[in-house]
Amino acid sequence: MNSFTRAVDLLQREMDVTSLRYQVSANNLANSEVPNFKRSVVNFESELKRAFDSEKIAKESFHLTTTDPRHIQINTPYDYRDVQPRRVLDYTTTAKANGNNVDAETEANNILQIQMQYRLLTQLTNFEFEQVNTAIRK
Repeated sequence: MNSFTRAVDLLQREMDVTSLRYQVSANNLANSEVPNFKRSVVNFESELKRAFDSEKIAKESFHLTTTDPRHIQINTPYDYRDVQPRRVLDYTTTAKANGNNVDAETEANNILQIQMQYRLLTQLTNFEFEQVNTAIRK
């Protein structure tokens, strides 16, 4: 996979995750006064890092040949395209007497940050395609 394809794929995946984060934060904010509601967050980057680290380890280490699919595989890279965002429920905290753990101000700030991040991702995607157009014209 060439660097352009990988970059655009990663940008698109991050835009999808950012959109999901927006939905989750908006849901948290909408339920900020519901008794016993627990806020959710989206986990993606840590799994993505694990996949990239596994690719690096696989390149640097020795490989074992397996002759049967039941053999134990070691140092097999974890493909970043298999990484899916996960919604994680925060059961550990309680911010209010009614059991709800959503801070409306924090969620509103998260939504603003998510909107700015999405805008940046669209600009980065646009930049990638502008680079290709520039290369084609020359």
